[in-house]
Amino acid sequence: MVADLHLGKAASFRRLGVPVPEGTTAGNLNQLTALIEAFQPLRLVFLGDFLHSRHAHAEPTLDAMAQWRQRHAALSLTLVRGNHDDRAGDPPPWFDIQCVDEPWPIAGTDLALCHHPQPVPGKLAVAGHWHPSVVIGRGFERARLPCFHLKDSVLVAPAFGVFTGTHPVTRDDGTRIFAIAADRVAEV
Repeated sequence: MVADLHLGKAASFRRLGVPVPEGTTAGNLNQLTALIEAFQPLRLVFLGDFLHSRHAHAEPTLDAMAQWRQRHAALSLTLVRGNHDDRAGDPPPWFDIQCVDEPWPIAGTDLALCHHPQPVPGKLAVAGHWHPSVVIGRGFERARLPCFHLKDSVLVAPAFGVFTGTHPVTRDDGTRIFAIAADRVAEV
């Protein structure tokens, strides 16, 4: 499961005249490829915000997506639509991705997949949308790290995209936070 890829976000910003880095789509797709090669999944589920906006349908973004999809043609893909997907529209048909609305209960499991964090009775809801992060340390010795946020049977995954930004979350009663640093995940 991957939350908040936001493919084409930098291209969308540049189209609006905002000078932002290039290569974020390729970087995101390369990172996905590395994980696919390491873990050999049969299915990849995107927890919303696969594309950033309608401008993500620009030729360079679509070309990168086509090359990536060709490389992973046997991989089953599902998109649980998010708020940005509503504006961007579904990926092109040649991308061969199943698009579903939230919540999407996974048959035979106690999971329901969403974009917006929301309780799903009798299920652990796994969602994105918030781009959660946690601040570790103080003053000059602090870092903001992406994290998983778990409360009341709703697990919010960090944004996968490299150009997405984060939203700091805090721990209160019943909340568990799992920070990601390099290749480690640790409860904080």
